[in-house]
Amino acid sequence: MTVRVRFAPSPTGMFHVGGARSALQNWIYAKQQGGVFVLRVEDTDAARNKPEWTEGILSALDWIGIARGSYEGPYFQSQNAGEHRAAAGRLYESGRAYYCDCTREAVQARSGSQYAGYDGFCRDRGLGPGDGRALRFRTPDEGTTVVVDLIRGEPTFENKLIEDFVIARGDGSPVFLLANVVDDMTMGITHVIRAEEHLPNTPKQQLLWDALGVKPPVWAHVPVVVNEKRQKLSKRRDKVALEAYRDEGYLADAMRNYLMLLGWAPSGDREIVPWSVIEEEFRLAEVNPSPAFFDEKKLRAFNGEYIRALPVEEFVAACQPWLTGTATIPPPPWQPAEFDADAFAAVAPLAQTRIAVLSEIVPNVDFLFLASPLIDEAAWAKAMKEGAGELLDAATAAFEALASWEAETLKSTLEAVGAERGLKLGKAQAPVRVAVTGRSVGLPLFESMEVLGRERTLTRLRAARVRLP
Repeated sequence: MTVRVRFAPSPTGMFHVGGARSALQNWIYAKQQGGVFVLRVEDTDAARNKPEWTEGILSALDWIGIARGSYEGPYFQSQNAGEHRAAAGRLYESGRAYYCDCTREAVQARSGSQYAGYDGFCRDRGLGPGDGRALRFRTPDEGTTVVVDLIRGEPTFENKLIEDFVIARGDGSPVFLLANVVDDMTMGITHVIRAEEHLPNTPKQQLLWDALGVKPPVWAHVPVVVNEKRQKLSKRRDKVALEAYRDEGYLADAMRNYLMLLGWAPSGDREIVPWSVIEEEFRLAEVNPSPAFFDEKKLRAFNGEYIRALPVEEFVAACQPWLTGTATIPPPPWQPAEFDADAFAAVAPLAQTRIAVLSEIVPNVDFLFLASPLIDEAAWAKAMKEGAGELLDAATAAFEALASWEAETLKSTLEAVGAERGLKLGKAQAPVRVAVTGRSVGLPLFESMEVLGRERTLTRLRAARVRLP
């Protein structure tokens, strides 16, 4: 048997990090088993589907290493509508499903409770298809449905507690439960690896597989992904869009390494490991069923480690989208003609050790490519206190007298200026840094001044002095 797994997202919004985790787990399992990864876009929600969301899914998968052309598909669920309807018809003809005209209000009136489930009222009424009549699956009255799950063992569900559920709406269109099963059958899916939130649907779907005469797949329900309050990650509340992390400057290697740790861990006391190690060591049976905490601070630290591990030339290349702007990344504050590739290359090794996401490159280097720095007023207020003007005067005069313009010389010169005023270097350089770069934190000051150059540095020092009393 050839293992066939599928990833089946809906194109109704940004690509969820939890979905990305499931896609990677399916991808690795298929590779380990010499199997096939199938991408199926579940696009039957016509009111919410948009072509750009489908493209977003494809590009997000590209980014995390599941590239177009390396898998089967994408297939589109809407193209299989005929098979869905045919399966619904077979279930009706075989007596495994029946038509029901009960409204929610009628069910509540019979039970006296707004929380009661469907009571099987139409089971034996012999209704045929008609306007407003939903098709319900006839759930067995006895016995149990055992779900064989590679992660959760064998969850067992009493059939009598599973209500007769709808498989086709009043207009004849099949619902998700049936469409999903039929698509998996049609595509020969052998293993369904998906999020825990789908587990309550699984006994219903397994009953459908049995009723349609096909052996159910092997199930594996991976843990739900939660936020720091242990709430399920929500698009409305949490930062969950993979594209947002990509555009903020997270590296694909860091992201997929981190995603694979949501419920699983590689051997030894380590978390940051090469992808080849993850591909070799990952085991579905070792996935922890408990909820997995998506810790953005930890992801950020991961990303910083990955950035620092890049060869400098790769770091320079990785920064380019933020230095120029793209369709989804805003342009930097400088004009393209103002950018100096040599100046950026000179400070890149300094920036590489200081940023955790690539978007942070812009505020670290913008002072090099602007006619005057963008002043952080809070930093200015803190640095330009009493005595700052006199220090800037002295520093400017000392810098003007230098024969060479090198970082070490600049440092020793300012150190001497500060010492004459009883200031340590840290205090002496604060007003100089803000005058030159606009901020109180950033790249090493003297290396920055060396790259900025003598005339531009002195011009900024003089301009800052004019602002002071």
